[in-house]
Amino acid sequence: MKFLIVLALAVAAASATPVYEKTAFIEDLPESPVLGGRITNGDYAWDGLVPYQAGLLLSKNSGNYWCGGSLIGSNWVLTAAHCTDGAHTITVYLGSVVRSNGNQYATTIHSNDIHQHPNYNSNTLDNDVTLLWIHSVSFSGNIQAIRLPSFNQYSNYEGQWATASGWGGTSGNNQDHLQYVSVQVISNSECASVYGSSTVTDNTICVSTNGGRSTCGGDSGGPLAVDNNQVLIGVTSFVAAAGCTAGLPSGFQRVSRHLDWIRGVTGIAYY
Repeated sequence: MKFLIVLALAVAAASATPVYEKTAFIEDLPESPVLGGRITNGDYAWDGLVPYQAGLLLSKNSGNYWCGGSLIGSNWVLTAAHCTDGAHTITVYLGSVVRSNGNQYATTIHSNDIHQHPNYNSNTLDNDVTLLWIHSVSFSGNIQAIRLPSFNQYSNYEGQWATASGWGGTSGNNQDHLQYVSVQVISNSECASVYGSSTVTDNTICVSTNGGRSTCGGDSGGPLAVDNNQVLIGVTSFVAAAGCTAGLPSGFQRVSRHLDWIRGVTGIAYY
């Protein structure tokens, strides 16, 4: 069954793409961002390529939804606030590139374990981050926490190549096999020239989507990593309403802007 949701808003405030096929976009507003995450024109990931990748099945009053996330410690997953907003239970999956089988770890958490950023703005998607407490996971070749940026070595990452990954569909359906794509970080000024300064804030990091290689709908909350997938720099947040393959920038929450909040909630920090 397919549904098509048309949102006549400057910024989509809906949640992530549900497991049952649903696409969100904004009609006649090609320069406005929408919630994103589906990898387009990417490649199949192999076991151990992105062992920090989490899959999230979220239950809300409006239905069941699928998002991505990043394992940042044995008890913590970082994802997007627009994914978790309104969720009452979340099942977290780790340890396999195949969604339907082979997961080495699965646990279901409830509202008390969901730590959404207190300053999350559903209209602009600013502070679009949430931390999930999970029951402790044992690390293996297919399950590893990813490092956060260092407190004392700030970088804007402009020009660097990064890896985005997720299970979102490539043509309207969620993918069963994890996809990844290499994308290049661009300046915030270049990104703001497309979306405006109210959307692209200091908390935003953007990437080029040349050749239609992009995130899109279904993997919101998933990771953007640099340094051979060793450091997490972004949380998938939005793409252009003109379409994931339109060649316009994709937007992420900049992890380095949230290090104090992450440390305060989880105690995790790198120096």
